[in-house]
Amino acid sequence: MVFASLLLLGTLLSDDPSPVLTAGDEAFLGMDYPVAIRHYDDALAQSPDNPNILWRLARAYVCEGEVLEGDQRTTECKEAEQYALRCIAVDSTKAEGHCWRAAALGYLALDAGKSEQVKLSRELLREVNLTLKYNPNDDAAYSIKGSFYRAVGNVSWFQRQLAAIFVGKIPEGGYEEAEEALKKAVALAPDVMRHQYELGVLYIDMGRNDEAKAVLEHAATLPIKVAIDRPRLEKIHELLRELGDK
Repeated sequence: MVFASLLLLGTLLSDDPSPVLTAGDEAFLGMDYPVAIRHYDDALAQSPDNPNILWRLARAYVCEGEVLEGDQRTTECKEAEQYALRCIAVDSTKAEGHCWRAAALGYLALDAGKSEQVKLSRELLREVNLTLKYNPNDDAAYSIKGSFYRAVGNVSWFQRQLAAIFVGKIPEGGYEEAEEALKKAVALAPDVMRHQYELGVLYIDMGRNDEAKAVLEHAATLPIKVAIDRPRLEKIHELLRELGDK
């Protein structure tokens, strides 16, 4: 599923002087998500309903959950969505709240039924657009948007018609919108593995294998910043081997 990477780093440095929040950010950067969550929980106890803590909790739960599968991933991402919703309720203009809710919704859609997937996809796109409204330079949001439209591009006309009849209309768009969004994400954050990886996979879907190979080779040189980057790097090498055989 196209959403199964969701790096979405966003802002990593603390915009709050609280030492416990800073400790949480340091743990997050070290990919120790349980410790980061513990520090963020302590910070929230000191400053209830602080949106800068709430979106960090949403981010930590997404990054913890995305390396899991099935019910475990769903549980973590539902927790992430709740923190994101709390952030949005406190400050509806907080781009990070909308972005991390979109990330959580992407994973929740993985294990949802067809009807629920269509509903979640529309809500995800709405949250991505709100993120970019409040922060036009959010690379994570562009990356999610690109992944979203790649998924839409893989839906045939016939599948769209069936969906419209039985489960609801699938949003318009496809590969062109995906490429535009992912290129924007890469331009904003060229050292984030996810953006390059998703662009490479898009090119494979489009049959542009030479471009895919070039992008994925570059992606393989980028640093591991979140836990999901480790299995992502393995997938990159797997795809490069497959491209080499073609």
